Amino acid sequence: MSRRLEGTELAKAQCSGIRLKVLKIGALIRITVRKVWISLAGGYPFVALFQQVYEKLRAVPVKY
Repeated sequence: MSRRLEGTELAKAQCSGIRLKVLKIGALIRITVRKVWISLAGGYPFVALFQQVYEKLRAVPVKY
């Protein structure tokens, strides 16, 4: 996964660092028919990093 995060501060991070900063967040997740909505907590300190990682992973083609 770290290869996919090239260009971010998590490019050389271990799984525990990625988990702590990006995956282990206080967020509300709502799933509708067409979208997944993620509402981050107001005090989440890594919003910019989360957006960077999201854009990088979104660019990866999905194989079905």
